Amino acid sequence: MKPGIHPTYRPVVFRDKVGGLALLTRSTATGDRTVEWEDGNTYPVIDVEISSASHPFYTGRSRVLDTAGRVEQFRRRYGDRH
Repeated sequence: MKPGIHPTYRPVVFRDKVGGLALLTRSTATGDRTVEWEDGNTYPVIDVEISSASHPFYTGRSRVLDTAGRVEQFRRRYGDRH
């Protein structure tokens, strides 16, 4: 790698606003705020809108779309024109 052209790769905390999940990982992303982690060190924190802790698919709150019902509704409305 060429020196001086790459962003700094450092530990960062990603925190889900809704789910309460916080994950310490390494990233080139930067944050304005910091948070004290469980190990006593202070890391930059990046708040995210959604993660596996709050996403409906992973939490089991997802809705299944009734595609067969929609097809039948379309056929009732517009008929079967073949």
